[in-house]
Order: sequence, then structure tokens, then C-alpha cells
Amino acid sequence: MTEKEPPAGGKDAEMVGADDPYDLKGLLKRLGGSQSDHWNKVLIDQTVHTLGLNRSDGEARERRHRAALAGLIGIGPQDEMEGMIAAQLLATHNATMECYRRAMIAEQTLEGRRENLNQANKLARTYATLIEALNRHRGKGQQKVTVEHVHVHAGGQAVVGMVETPGGGDGAKSQEQPHAKQIAHAPQPAMRSPDKEREPVPVTGRCRMHGGMFPGAPKGNKNALKHGHYTAKAIARLG
Repeated sequence: MTEKEPPAGGKDAEMVGADDPYDLKGLLKRLGGSQSDHWNKVLIDQTVHTLGLNRSDGEARERRHRAALAGLIGIGPQDEMEGMIAAQLLATHNATMECYRRAMIAEQTLEGRRENLNQANKLARTYATLIEALNRHRGKGQQKVTVEHVHVHAGGQAVVGMVETPGGGDGAKSQEQPHAKQIAHAPQPAMRSPDKEREPVPVTGRCRMHGGMFPGAPKGNKNALKHGHYTAKAIARLG
């Protein structure tokens, strides 16, 4: 059983819409990003018309036509939005290179060269904006952070979620995770109750901190001197 061809004209052709079974084949989707080949063909024609083929002969025209198709395939649009961005990328590139070519023509005024370079500069910025839009649409501009292990010591708290650097502005960066929770039940250090009386320190004849015998280091012991910043000599010298 052979497949019927779409109606070429007449009343039936006017009823063809977005659900046309002959259109929704997606044979050219890698060029235009759409499942509709009507869309893909129009986008390809629009892209090819930005090449300036009127100044090319048959062989050069064919080469530039194939180059445009290769560019669309290389970008690889996955939907109609990416298809439009891909076509505009190629058009912007072609216009940029044309301005650079005209700027290099020797027989022109300084104003003409400057104008062509200015236009090329604007087109190059537009090209970078389109690249950024394509990456953002594809999700390459988002950052994903995965936390596998969180260790919280006594007296500390851990926060997993939206984190912003102080100061805001352009330097502020945020990292967002789904199901972010705050760990607020971290272990707290034990504290002495203010109402509890201090227990008397037993007199053992030794320092309760260092364990040494009272009354401490002998007089004039230089081994106990750490830095000497607060000795009597140092204080007198500063005064």
C-alpha cells in the first residue's frame, strides 16, 4: 500500500492545518528543530537568503548553501525556539563577516571604514547575546550543587538551600537546591546553670589546671616566660 501524496490545491488544500499528517514527519528537524517540516523548510529558506547568494555563481552558491545547512546541523536545534536562534546566529555571523569585508576595502573613506567596523562590533555583541540565550534555554547557565555528607559538630548549624554572598549586586551568586532544609537541631554544648552553686575545689597542694605543686614556679623562673609583652620591664619601657 503506497502512501498518498498531500493535495496540491483546491478546497482540500485549504483545510490543511497544524495537524497535517504529511507535515508532522520531522524529516528536517535537525535543521529547524520542529516536528513540522513546513516550519523547517521556511526556516532553511530564511537562513539561506541571508547569505547574499546574488553575487555568487553556481558553484559558489551551492557551496554556501551547503555550508548554511551544515551550520544548522552543527547547532542542532531541538525545538522551534532553538531553530530561530540558530538561524539568527548564522544570519548575524554572515552580516558580521560582510561588515568586516567591507571595512578592509582599500578604496573607501575613513568614515566608511569606521562605520563598517562599528556595525561589525554591534553584530558581534548580538551574536554573543544569542549564544547566551541559547545556552540559557538549554539549561547550561544553571548551576546544580549536590550535597552528599554534612557533618555538624557541637555548637554549629548547617544550612542547605539558597546561599548568597554578602553585598549583593553583580557579585551575588545563588545556589538553589530542591527540598532545601535548615538543620536547626544541631547538638549544643552543655552549659552550667547560673543557679547551680560552684563545688568547692579540693585542696591537694597541686594546681587544678596544670597539676603542678603549689605555690607554682620558683621566683625568677625564666621557663615560665612566654613572650614578655606584659612584664614589668616591658610595661615600663612602653610608658
